[in-house]
Amino acid sequence: MYKRFFILAFLLIGFSQLNAQDIWFTRNGNISFHAGTSMEDIDGTNNDVASLINIKTGDIAFTVLVKSFHFTRSLMEEHFNENYMESTKFPKSTFSGKITDPGKVNFTKDGNYAVTIEGDLFIHGVTKKITAPATIKISGGKISADSKFKILMSDYNVAIPGVVADKISREAMIEVKCNYEKKN
Repeated sequence: MYKRFFILAFLLIGFSQLNAQDIWFTRNGNISFHAGTSMEDIDGTNNDVASLINIKTGDIAFTVLVKSFHFTRSLMEEHFNENYMESTKFPKSTFSGKITDPGKVNFTKDGNYAVTIEGDLFIHGVTKKITAPATIKISGGKISADSKFKILMSDYNVAIPGVVADKISREAMIEVKCNYEKKN
């Protein structure tokens, strides 16, 4: 019985070591968005994005603290957190998904690889399936990923009051940029 336990423990440790070689991460990825109109620029930026990518399976995940988005004007930041995103009630936004075509990326060869990402985007208490184009860049053994896509505010129950309806777009352009490091 003890022998089986030690063999199982050894195998699990061995597999976790093997899998760790396939995991790349960042704690300082960037997500920015634009939700302005011709009347008002509304741009938020967050440089504290945590993300993991498994280069073997194509799994990819992001988590972001909503309060870490910053704006050019502090009043915008306050309204964003209190009135629109309700960041006290919904402190995090997440994405969990996959590169749908991981075979398109040769993680050992420099190049830019166009891929598609699919998964669950959780914002403001709502989870929606999304599909987005992305570019995986391999350069000198380093991995970076970029993606740009739009979401509808109404899909995530983000209400836009009539008073500011002509200043805030009903959709937001999201841009994601991450530079990954190998997990040891």
